[in-house]
Amino acid sequence: MILLFDIDSLLYSSTYGVETEEEAIHKFDEAFQKTCNDVEDFYEVEEIICFGLSKYNYRKGLTRNAEKKYKANRQTEKPPFFDQLCNYVREYYEPEIACGMETDDLVVIYQRKIGYDNCIIVSIDKDYLQCEGLIYNYRKREFIEVRKQEALYNFYEQMIVGDTADNVNYCKGYGKKYTQEAFKDVVSEFGYQRKVLSLFKEIYANKARERFIECYHLLRLGHLW
Repeated sequence: MILLFDIDSLLYSSTYGVETEEEAIHKFDEAFQKTCNDVEDFYEVEEIICFGLSKYNYRKGLTRNAEKKYKANRQTEKPPFFDQLCNYVREYYEPEIACGMETDDLVVIYQRKIGYDNCIIVSIDKDYLQCEGLIYNYRKREFIEVRKQEALYNFYEQMIVGDTADNVNYCKGYGKKYTQEAFKDVVSEFGYQRKVLSLFKEIYANKARERFIECYHLLRLGHLW
């Protein structure tokens, strides 16, 4: 198996509560190696590809004129020693760096090229649940196998439920109970799209298709504008 390791979250967690740059580096190295060892207890690891430190993001341009801007609620102040750790990781881990997109976009693009049955995405990010394949959540220390139908359901559910962490919420007031009822007989991607677009028409009237497309591109990984 090839590990596609999204290290962005690990960079942040490794710099919280530390007092020196060396401590942050040690914390990162230790957590990274432990995660790889944990996966190798179950799968033969042929290669590890790191991803992180993305530059720019086309999604912010999509919402620059919107009332609710993409990731506007994110904390901008970085933890102590974060930049120093990033410099260390660039030199010694040589991560693939996404430019113009997010790290998880690039991970999914690689997954498609390699084949989802030949790789494991290593991440704690729930957004990857929209992708068919195997995911290892190193915080929970568990493998999650996402089937094609589950991946479709997860993505279109997210379009309705929203993503608070990224400040994306086009269908405020509609939650998981609504999607369970709305999607209970859906078996195809076209069916999911019809159900979601129908709700958007109720909320946005003649602006429904425009808002649907905007929401789709904000949430869909590896599907560049």
